[in-house]
Amino acid sequence: MVPIHTTNVTPQNARVLKALSAEDSSVRLQAALAAGSSADPALLETLVERCAVEPDFFVRDMLSWALTRLSREITLPRIRKELDSGRRQARGQALHTLSKIGDEDTWAWITRDMLRDADDEVARTAWRVAVALVPDGEEKDLADELVLQLGRGDRTVQLSLSRALTGLGDAVGPVLEKAVRHPDPAVAAHAHATELLRRNPEAGFDTAVEEAKRVAALGPERAAAAATAAATAATAEPAEAAQAAEIQEAADC
Repeated sequence: MVPIHTTNVTPQNARVLKALSAEDSSVRLQAALAAGSSADPALLETLVERCAVEPDFFVRDMLSWALTRLSREITLPRIRKELDSGRRQARGQALHTLSKIGDEDTWAWITRDMLRDADDEVARTAWRVAVALVPDGEEKDLADELVLQLGRGDRTVQLSLSRALTGLGDAVGPVLEKAVRHPDPAVAAHAHATELLRRNPEAGFDTAVEEAKRVAALGPERAAAAATAAATAATAEPAEAAQAAEIQEAADC
């Protein structure tokens, strides 16, 4: 149970605070909306504490919005404390709230430990927030740190990291170029898939991953030959298509 802080709280806000712990998520959502609408500093502590335990994603997002409605002078110091919390959801939601506030001065709060957090959800949020807040000129250092996470986790985690890396623009190019030669095949494939996405944002992540695996298995030259042969076969006359198919088959062997 999240404690309800009622010091200097109006009767209306007291009802809002009580509703934040209601069993029905729709009631909690409306309560979070009301808290943001009133923007009463007396709600700060309960809003922050509720972020750490709220099970519903949409309610959590509304709680973060409610916090953005309060003065940064009181909100940011309280959120900073949550970044060191032993509760993973508290850390993750604090990071998410920072992204909503968008104060560039909070960049210094995003530590290497956060970017390497053992919890995938917290790490994913930290990557996204770091890219959003990184100052001009420090993109390369951030890329050097994020690239250490290549090959981590499942598809969702890897896609999040790829999006974060591509969000760093040209600064990540040399970093990925080095990473594609990593001795760990999983790291190399993830780096190659990320580079493909960077060059062609319209390409799907799954397609990029499959292409990366193909390059890793065949080598760049044979993979390029196979891709050229496949493109030729798709548009060629029957005789030419047969020849292209033979080339592709040889590349795949």
